[in-house]
Amino acid sequence: MLDSLLMNLMIIIVLGIASQWIAWRFRLPAIVVMSIAGLLIGPIFGLLSPKEDFGDMFKPIISMAVAIILFEGSLNLDFREVRGLGRPVTRIVTFGAFLAWLLGSLAAYYVAGLSWASAFVIGGLFIVTGPTVILPLLRQSKLKPRPAAILKWEGIIADPFGALLSVFAFEIIRFLLSDSETGNSLVGFFLASLFAIVFGWFIGRGTGWIFEKGHVPEYLKSPVVFAIVLACFAICDGIYHETGLLAVTAMGMTLANMHISSIEDMRNFKENISVLLISTIFVMLTASLTMKTLVEIFNWKIVLFVLLMLFIVRPLSIWISTIGTDLSVKEKALVSWIAPRGIVALTVSSYFANALLDAGFKDAKILTSLTFALVFATVCAHGFSMKWLAQKLDLAIGDEPGVLIVGGSSFSTGFARIIHEDLDVPVMIADSSWQRLNSARSAGIPFYHGEVLAEHTEYHLDMTPYEFMLAASELDSYNALVCTTFVPEIGRNNLFQLSLRTAKSGDIDDLGHTIGGRILFRKGITWEELNLKVEKGYVFRKTNITEKYSFEKYLSEREEGSILLCIHRASKRLEFFTADHEIRGEAGDIVISLGPPCKEKTKIQEKLDEKKKKSKEE
Repeated sequence: MLDSLLMNLMIIIVLGIASQWIAWRFRLPAIVVMSIAGLLIGPIFGLLSPKEDFGDMFKPIISMAVAIILFEGSLNLDFREVRGLGRPVTRIVTFGAFLAWLLGSLAAYYVAGLSWASAFVIGGLFIVTGPTVILPLLRQSKLKPRPAAILKWEGIIADPFGALLSVFAFEIIRFLLSDSETGNSLVGFFLASLFAIVFGWFIGRGTGWIFEKGHVPEYLKSPVVFAIVLACFAICDGIYHETGLLAVTAMGMTLANMHISSIEDMRNFKENISVLLISTIFVMLTASLTMKTLVEIFNWKIVLFVLLMLFIVRPLSIWISTIGTDLSVKEKALVSWIAPRGIVALTVSSYFANALLDAGFKDAKILTSLTFALVFATVCAHGFSMKWLAQKLDLAIGDEPGVLIVGGSSFSTGFARIIHEDLDVPVMIADSSWQRLNSARSAGIPFYHGEVLAEHTEYHLDMTPYEFMLAASELDSYNALVCTTFVPEIGRNNLFQLSLRTAKSGDIDDLGHTIGGRILFRKGITWEELNLKVEKGYVFRKTNITEKYSFEKYLSEREEGSILLCIHRASKRLEFFTADHEIRGEAGDIVISLGPPCKEKTKIQEKLDEKKKKSKEE
């Protein structure tokens, strides 16, 4: 049994991560790929049945994973991110959620054929979107900051509130239908919810305090946080079902707005854990479905209900709730369409299906099919259309991978200009000095005045368009620090820095391979040399590689002393020449280089200089 359980767990984890990789490789919505993988190994081919394989451990595993995922998502809810968006976000997660609950319940009663009791319970649950589905879609779609922030905040905040709305509706139903029930159960529900919020806030403040005071060593901080999150969830959920989600959300938001450096340092690790859990849990849930559930989702009532939720309920709740806000028509259109449901909807619906069946509501047996139909339909519809719609509405960053150059100089400006104007690649030069940005400002190159390593930069500089970062300041140590800092966000393969100065000892050279970014251009080309060449009249050139004019021929004919900078592939992707990796051009590529001016132009310039000199002497 143990070997079988371990093997099944291994298969699920591998399939989940493989699904993430396939989605990244072929630019597909990861949630869709994971759902298909789970369905294939579960109900379709019958290879695994996680619910039976894990037995009593199935629900606790899912619950703990959801708690960690929701906590990790709430750590990103910094109030500084929604400056100017507070009103629409508040309206959407309050009045908009209430409208979605009401309209969804009406649709469930009149269209899906549920009783009023089941309809209001499931209607409350269906307001959730959640970080398990919305965050991966935001990562892939590259939305502009405003719509991305709205969807992220709605997804994370609505997750626990949707579950609580379902609990509230269920308690109301028990109170109305049972002669023995008193108002104590409702009072208990509200008190438990209030306790969860206060408890989550208190635990968050306490965790932040012990980290700030140095009471936890660095290597134990991540394990301590995870232990506290699970304890916070278990305590509140033990007091009242589903309030644990509210507690971990309050804890995460509290820590996020304390701005503790320790939490920032751990964020990338927690994101990695979250990706692993999302991949595993989504495969587990879809693999646990039965063929009967899959067949039921094609019932015309369920299909019609899903269509109403997609095209009527969601748009109405958003458009009505955002009346009087500063959201543009395009932003409302995008937000009103995007509402994928995920893990919380699937897990909580199964709980209420059993609870309602035990209470005598026979129609509740279709809740699991109804939920999965909505989850799969929204994940597919929104997953495949989100990027396309955002681009049509001009609310997405272009697919062209951009370049962020840290460090203003004559070389940075010239390089930025040719890749921006001639290759149409998004580019920006960032520097904390206005003086070093003078040439970029004069040339009309986009620039950012500020320190990229400062904490507030992420709220003023949108990093979404930039896939590559070039640390090109005159300080080697600063370049290495910038690259090392942005490894988690950008990836080591996309971080580059100008060459270290020639060192007497090999130790410094060895250090360059373990910290910082990849060394740009050929070895030994420094900041000083590049800027000196530009000041001497060296020019940036682009050369088209064709079938007749091969890359080898270009290399043999290029000017002596020219420096190869990058290649713009026919696929619109940039590749930089580095000291440790040789790249070759192919037909359709464009090579960017820095080379000496043409000899004829040099002679003409010399004659002009002579004339100027004579005119000054006269």
